[in-house]
Amino acid sequence: MMCSEWNSVSLDSLGVLRARGAEVVSFLQGQLSNDIALLGPERSLLAGYHNPQGRVIAVLRLVQAAPDEVLAILPRELAAAVASRLAKFILRAKVKVADESASWQITGLVAPESPADPAPPFAGALPGALNHTARIDDTIAVRIGALPTRWLVLASVRAQSANPPSMEFDRWRRLAMAAGEPEIYAATSEEFVAQMLNLDVLGAIAFDKGCYTGQEVIARAHFRGRVKRRLQRFVTHSPLRLEPGDAGELSDGRAFKVVNAVPLVDGRCEFLAVAPLAADSAAGRSQHEDQRRASVINAEQLALPYSLPT
Repeated sequence: MMCSEWNSVSLDSLGVLRARGAEVVSFLQGQLSNDIALLGPERSLLAGYHNPQGRVIAVLRLVQAAPDEVLAILPRELAAAVASRLAKFILRAKVKVADESASWQITGLVAPESPADPAPPFAGALPGALNHTARIDDTIAVRIGALPTRWLVLASVRAQSANPPSMEFDRWRRLAMAAGEPEIYAATSEEFVAQMLNLDVLGAIAFDKGCYTGQEVIARAHFRGRVKRRLQRFVTHSPLRLEPGDAGELSDGRAFKVVNAVPLVDGRCEFLAVAPLAADSAAGRSQHEDQRRASVINAEQLALPYSLPT
């Protein structure tokens, strides 16, 4: 999908958690899968928040707003529940966690793929390296995508930009899926172990840090065995509507569960789903052949921009 001009999209479906206090780093270090000590004013982190069984409650994009303040971007529908869950573990730590989604506007920004296209005045201030952040006046920009280049731009509601969106939300979602970026919603929260969402491949897990919730299960999957079900990308052959949490079987017999999906203009559906790797397709076959035939979905597997462990 070519991008011939600078585009923006309002990401109202995303929310923001705010964790602040003198012990915010040590507190989050014991809760999230990445090494929070690596977070800095110019570096963001992707991290998972897991239950004790290692299953992903939410995937968070972390940004340091101040030395004692961390913002976490996640779907707005999960923000209040995740804030409440984290707050239960604060105990005596000098930390406060709150859902502040209403105080922030999040915009997605996409650069053109052709360098000949004129750039807006602020383009030079945008962070150039993947996962880096930069402050531009009263906003924070986070580089999240490679090709095409994409950023998340956070602005307080009182300082939000008046520039109207120029891109449809479904197009932004297609770019995110082409990049193999997992997103957890209420329908799929606590469904998948971290590696099933490729969080290890995406650098969202630090295997050399201390303990955190779910760490034992995640480490065992990493050091003792291969994960046979992983996030993969597909497109249906015929018109079909899928939603996060939907389950079915592919024509090769692999069972799948949808992580994210977006409709195409011709009615087909592009989707990210957790399924057995093609080499392990027999492991996903139904024991009931007539039931399998009734739920089969004809879909083509699409490439991801990164390699999966084999």
